[in-house]
Amino acid sequence: MQDEKMPAMPPLLNVGFYNFVVTDKIVALVRIDSAPVKRLVQQLRREGTKLIDATQGRRTRCVVFLSSGQIVLSALTQETLAKRLSRPEAIFAPEEVAEEELSEPEVES
Repeated sequence: MQDEKMPAMPPLLNVGFYNFVVTDKIVALVRIDSAPVKRLVQQLRREGTKLIDATQGRRTRCVVFLSSGQIVLSALTQETLAKRLSRPEAIFAPEEVAEEELSEPEVES
């Protein structure tokens, strides 16, 4: 039997609350403070398309623009996400994510 390997998936960036984005698709990390960005997010909320809310109900602090035209809302600041992008150990490779999902959570005594 041949050992068929699946193509390697690019690393993933945790944008908060175990929500991940493929790092190769990130175009920009933008603060939500400016009026044009706020208007864009409100417009996309009304349309119901191309907006991925990864804030888990928290305040939006960063808007992640993807090359596909989609926008991801994150509760983390753009500085935090940029640091995670620049540190290889902070970006999860698919193997690490799979191991993390399989491991049982630690219980503190």
